[in-house]
This record gives sequence, structure tokens and C-alpha cells, in this order.
Amino acid sequence: MVQALSHRGPDADGVFVDEGVSLGHNRLSIIDLSSHANQPMFDNKKELAIVFNGEIYNFQEIKKKLEKEYEFKTNSDTEVILAGYRKWGRDVADKLNGMFAFAIWDRRDNSLFCARDGAGMKPLYYFWNGERFIFASEMQAILTHDVPRTLHREAFNHYFRMLYTPEPMTMIENIYKLPSSHTLILRGGSLHIEPYGQEPVEATNLSYPEAVAILREKVLSSVERHLVGDVPVGVYLSGGIDSSTVLFSMSQFRDNIQTFTVGFDLKNKEEESKFNHDFELAKKTAKFFGAHHHTVMVSEKDVLDSFEEMAAHNSDPVSNPTSIAMMLLAKFAKSKVTVSLTGNAGDELFGGYDRYKIAMAAHYYKKLPKFFRLIGNQYEKASKLDYKSTIDLFAQCMFEKDAKLSKVISSSVFADDSRIKEYFQDKYISHCAGDPAECFMQVDQKSWLPEHFFMLSDKMSMASALEERMPFADKELVAFSRSLPRKYKVDLLRTKKILKDAFRNDLPDFLFDQPKRGWFSPGAKWFRDPDFEKFAREVLSQNYYEETRTLFNWSAVEEMLDKHISKEKYNLTILWAILTFQVWARKYRIEI
Repeated sequence: MVQALSHRGPDADGVFVDEGVSLGHNRLSIIDLSSHANQPMFDNKKELAIVFNGEIYNFQEIKKKLEKEYEFKTNSDTEVILAGYRKWGRDVADKLNGMFAFAIWDRRDNSLFCARDGAGMKPLYYFWNGERFIFASEMQAILTHDVPRTLHREAFNHYFRMLYTPEPMTMIENIYKLPSSHTLILRGGSLHIEPYGQEPVEATNLSYPEAVAILREKVLSSVERHLVGDVPVGVYLSGGIDSSTVLFSMSQFRDNIQTFTVGFDLKNKEEESKFNHDFELAKKTAKFFGAHHHTVMVSEKDVLDSFEEMAAHNSDPVSNPTSIAMMLLAKFAKSKVTVSLTGNAGDELFGGYDRYKIAMAAHYYKKLPKFFRLIGNQYEKASKLDYKSTIDLFAQCMFEKDAKLSKVISSSVFADDSRIKEYFQDKYISHCAGDPAECFMQVDQKSWLPEHFFMLSDKMSMASALEERMPFADKELVAFSRSLPRKYKVDLLRTKKILKDAFRNDLPDFLFDQPKRGWFSPGAKWFRDPDFEKFAREVLSQNYYEETRTLFNWSAVEEMLDKHISKEKYNLTILWAILTFQVWARKYRIEI
């Protein structure tokens, strides 16, 4: 298992074996580079052993509280978790501000305690069949054991609907994800999972100008906390408000900052400026702040050469055409720094997506008298705003549609969206407060952000042992964001209002004139490259992997590919999802 995850921590490794338990660890040295901080690590009494992935940003404050009753042997954050667990038990998880997945073996009662951070920035997978418990940061380590590799069919349908698998499912039966903000205790053959830190956040009574000023200070404090470590730290710069805010904030504490941006090199240069607009903006922003800027260009050949490597690291598949660019950017950045800050989570916390504006428009449209809605519903765009329920509106914005999926997925495995709607309704939407826009942000923070974006970014960066840190997902900043009314974040005209206003005087003016583009790749064009098309036709066929032969209607898949290549229909999303799934299934010898 340690060997399978050696890419995550090339600096040291270790194994601890005791009666009925073994723990392994690959170390990426960031805080306290000495060998004393290697893992598995033991407490002073040799009663507790820990393996831990991540960083704790408030470990120094916690350490001061514990120094009178615990004699620390290292300067690491790992030992602080051990000392905290010794004092507070499972409550230690809620005292940590950081990104983490860890497991503590407690010899006092032969129990295993696991925890995942509140935002879900670090993954924790586990296999459990009632007898054997196996856990790891990535699924390929679990698969070094002789465990069944049976496709989880419900997860399969979730994946093609959402392009990821929501927790606690994975694409393999009996392998699960520990949800964000949850702990797990295994004791005496009994597994117990429960949430922590779920107390409702009290709504603020701050005026908008007061909230703007406080947000600015909180972002600066978060970025300062995220600079902790004994290794070089850089910034991923996308050209948007979020990463530019992180760069400005870092510039208040550090000089000679290194920034990294990825762009796309297209053979025929068709619409190259469209896909590289943010790439050029990032260069201007880096120059504005005097950063040492580095660029990585990704070509069709790079995508083809790297696809199988991406699928191998993407061990619980997430379908996203930017994944290869993420992996190649991390590979380059690792040659310069060990840690990179990113602007991830700014959109989800402060209302950056257009779907939040759509949800607001639907909310107001719903309040119109029925007569006006009957007239408006004669127009397709307006009719989509007349939603029956929040889950229907959510599905309309986020789900891939039945009409397309039912053509390419075999009827023997295809499930319509009613089950997926039921899942999201019960797990997330039924607990929502506020209007649909506020609800969408809450659901994104609990599902899309941790299970799609954080899962993917962790694997693509750790493939090169580069640690990504997300200051916007800082525990204190998240709590403050949740206390703010929705109207401070997004309205019908503006997204991310409060964040933009907080840093309007700190960022270059040219950043505020930009429409919301999101980060996207020329994936649709890659399929039209002759070499990539040849690869795609090989993978998207019944002969590629015997086990998946019966899962798809291959003639419909081929027709979909043909229409996409001829530009008759835009089919990137589904084609990329099948391509990713196919390569993953063969790589991991998945059984149907």
C-alpha cells in the first residue's frame, strides 16, 4: 500500500504493525523537516499511533494550550493532533483549522479513530465488509489487497449524471469515502460514523460596509495562516478574482512570489485566444504584482500522452477535461515549489456561479401571478424558470439529461434521474435554508466542491507530490461566509459582490471588467485532432475492455462521437465521461 502511494510522499515512508492492525505512511515534508516528524508517529506513552495527510494551520495555538500537560518532542502539527486526541478524544477534529485526513490507533481500547476535514479538502477512502477495514488516501492502495472490484451500479449512474460520485459511495462496491466533517470509529468489529462541527451558524447583523471590511481582514489572515511551513510556497494564478486576491494577500507577507498558470496550445490556433483569455490575464496580474510568473502550455499531444496517467491517478473517477492540465501544471510547479496556494472555493462561498443568478431569477419568477407565468412559459427560457421544486431546478442546472444518457447507456444499467434527485433531496436539499440560490451554494459546499473539485485537485497535484492549499476554504472564513446573507454575495446582476468589493482597491481594474468564464479547456477540439480521435475511437468501442462491453450502446456512442467531430452536435461532456470511465475500468480491472 505504501508503494502504491509513494508519489504522494517521496521524502520518507514508514510502517507500524501491531496485533490486528498495520499503519503505513508516505511523507511529504513541509513542517518540521527532521526525521523526528516522520510517520507513523507515537505519543509520549506509546499508546497512540497516527498517520496523517494534510496541514493544520492553527497547530501553534493548540500546542500552547497543551504544553503544560504534554511534552512535545517535535515541531510538527502531527504531534499536536496526537496530544489533542489524548486530551479531547473525537472532539479534537472540531478544534483543528486545516485540511486533513488522519487515523489514530488507540492501544488503550484497540480502537481506530479517523477524521476528515470540514471542507473535504483531503480524501479518506475505506473498504469495509463487516470483517476487514482497509483505508487510504487513494483507492489504488486499497486495491493492492485482494478485495472485490465490482462496479457499484448506483454510483455508476450518479457519475454519469453528476460527473462524480457523491459520498459515501465510490464506483466500487464496499469501498466508501468518509464524508467531509465526519469522524469514524472502529472498535470491536463495530463501525460508527458521525458528523462533527454541524452547529448552525448564527446570521450576522453586520451592515454591508462592515461585512466588506471584516471579510478583507479575514481573507488576509487566512492567507497568512496558509503560508505556514518550511518549504517554498507559490500561487496558482488563473486570471480571476479569487486567485488574484490570494496573490495580493500573499504579497502583504512575502516577497519574490512565484506564480503558475496553464494555457492551451492548439495546432490550428482555432479560437486559441478564447481558451487562453484567463492565461493572458494571469500574466498581466502577475506583472502588476511583480511576481515571478511561470507558464505551462498544454497541446493535443500532451493530452494524448497523459490521458492514461491521469486516469490512473483519478482512482475514483471524476470527469473533467481540465484534469490533465491540472496534473501537468502541478508537475511543472513541483520543480519550483512544494506548496501552491489556489483560489479554489471562492465561487462556492461567495456566490460566483451564474447558476446562482439563475436560481434567483427562478425564485422571483415563481412569485409572479399565474397569469403572467402562463404567458412567459410560452418561451423556452422563461418556462425553465417555472420550477416545481428546488430539486427540479437543481437537476435542471446540474444533471446531465436523461434524453442523452439513455441513448448511450444500456437499458440494463441505466436509471433515470428520479433516484439521483431523491438522493440529493434527502441528503442535502431537505436541509437547506433560504432561497434556491442560497440552497445551491450550500449543496455545492457539501457535495460538488469536496467530492468533485477537491477530490480531483488533490489527486492531480499529489501525483507530483505538490500540496495545494485553499485559503478560501479556511474554517474561520467558511464560518464567516455562512453567516452572511445571500444578498451580500449574489443578486440578479452581480456575482461574488462582497469579495469583489472587499478587494476592489487592491486588485488591478482590468480584472473587474471580465465576465464569469470559469476554467475550461478546449476538450471539444481535442476530439477533432486526428491522433486523439484515433485514441478515442479505440477506447469508445466494445472491444476496448471486455467487462464494460454490456454497459453502453456502442453504436449510439459512435454516432455521438461522429456528430461531435463533424460539429453537428456538441457532445464533449458525455464523451469525456465515457472515455475517462473506460480507461479507469480497464486500468483497475473493474468487474461488472
